[in-house]
Amino acid sequence: MTKLFKAFFVPLVFLALLSCTSESEKTSQVTYEGSVEPEPPAFGDVLIDSSIGDASNLIPMLSSDSASHGIAGLIFNGLVKYDKNLKLVGDLADSWDISEDGLTITFHLRKGVQWHDGVEFTAHDVMFGYKTIIDPNTRTAYSGDFLEVSKARVLDKYTFRVSYHRPFAPALGTWGNLVILPEHLLKGKDINTSALSRHPVGTGPYRFKEWNTGEKIELISNHDYFEGRPYIDGYVWRIIPDLATTFLELKTGGIDRMGLTPLQYKRQTDRGKIKKNFNKYKYLAFGYTYLGYNLTNSKFRDKRVRHAISYAIDKQEIIDGVLLGLGKLATGPYKPGTWQYNPNVRRYGYEPDKAKNLLGEAGWKDTDDDGILDRGGIPFEFSVITNHGNAQRAQCAEIIQRRLKAVGIKMEIRTIEWAAFINDFLDKRNFEAVILGWSSGPDPDIYDIWHSSKTGLKELNFISYGNEEVDELLLKGRHTFDQEARKRYYFKLQEILAEDQPYTFLYVPYAMPIIHNRFKGIKPAPIGIDYNFIEWYVPEAEQRYKMQP
Repeated sequence: MTKLFKAFFVPLVFLALLSCTSESEKTSQVTYEGSVEPEPPAFGDVLIDSSIGDASNLIPMLSSDSASHGIAGLIFNGLVKYDKNLKLVGDLADSWDISEDGLTITFHLRKGVQWHDGVEFTAHDVMFGYKTIIDPNTRTAYSGDFLEVSKARVLDKYTFRVSYHRPFAPALGTWGNLVILPEHLLKGKDINTSALSRHPVGTGPYRFKEWNTGEKIELISNHDYFEGRPYIDGYVWRIIPDLATTFLELKTGGIDRMGLTPLQYKRQTDRGKIKKNFNKYKYLAFGYTYLGYNLTNSKFRDKRVRHAISYAIDKQEIIDGVLLGLGKLATGPYKPGTWQYNPNVRRYGYEPDKAKNLLGEAGWKDTDDDGILDRGGIPFEFSVITNHGNAQRAQCAEIIQRRLKAVGIKMEIRTIEWAAFINDFLDKRNFEAVILGWSSGPDPDIYDIWHSSKTGLKELNFISYGNEEVDELLLKGRHTFDQEARKRYYFKLQEILAEDQPYTFLYVPYAMPIIHNRFKGIKPAPIGIDYNFIEWYVPEAEQRYKMQP
């Protein structure tokens, strides 16, 4: 799942690191194994990508999963975007002015941009998207950012202005690729049931071509794209629910790119045709994996129980055994080394005796000597769900299951197909615990995940966490422009989350994409490697496929 930040990939020559010196820059180190690329650019060919889960909805404001946002990010644009150095730059906005008090942003839009059906993009589309996302009938998890706006105006065809009630630190970044919608296609219609969710029309570098549910999504390049025609003519997103099968497809030429597992990265890609024909990359991801608790469930309401589970899990065992060392311990919702990351929060090492004592204090005892704790005659048993096809999460679950059994807790593991996982379990709060991951971005605002008001249908606080001080800190963090003040608020926020343990934060993984080496123009940067996707190319002599219109 994701919160409005695209995950991107990255290269460098022979495990060299990007030049970095500061602590915050260390998080953007990228390694690359591959060859140089002297061949001139050429138009043509198709990149065949892979995903373990299908998209759910290709209208960005209606989806919260990474698969949907990954595809939609090639079809739609925002007013702004992050560049390779994690700085906000113009996208559909050519420039903008910010008032001295920081409360008003005036966007000056690019002229001559066309929707994929040939209709011109204007400020009225921005206004329509804004009105749609704040409409209470729109089933979106992202309205909160735009409810901060006190007034929105179309000044003319190419000028859009928004004013805010109060300082709102993430304001500029929120005008990324969530909001822009084609008014001429959606006006007067219910966006929740729109056909555009499966046949989107955007302004982006790729046009929608076809979606075969559970099989593939095909895009074709937009030759009239305002930043120039992408070199690669087609993009195919194949849905392959199992990473072992995905790797076999990679080896046999069925796909051009995938995210490697640690085992594949370390042991299965360093020889033979894979090493000869592919380049692989590694960098610490913006995101983390966690064990989250449904806090409406009576088993998990006592903080001592959540502490006990965190002490019972050997998180380093997971990093060493499942990730083969290719990850870092997660202590909260931020990537280590970033300015908002607090390294001094309470930590939960592997201490099973402390876990047993805490469970005893919470009233859980093994009264019948069967090895399972019980309270009031009810055994401590629960199920954890995770998505089918993600072997790392399944392996994490098995390690957690074994460690919890050692302290008297019985945990059942269920793996569920992605669409059902989201629609039937998370959205309906039909779970006891979940192993999942969040992608994040450069700005530390995490209001949509942690604020107590964000527990409704399709919203992201599906564990039903509520803490008045956290709510206050989230608001303070987003309503000041002073970075040092924001840092204090987010440091305190992390201390409270570490104490409350609504999640057991497990690890921050490395992203490990591998890409066929016929694709050139991939340039490493702190953000990853997808930021310049329209500049990737395949030399004419190496091209394999043709995309039919």
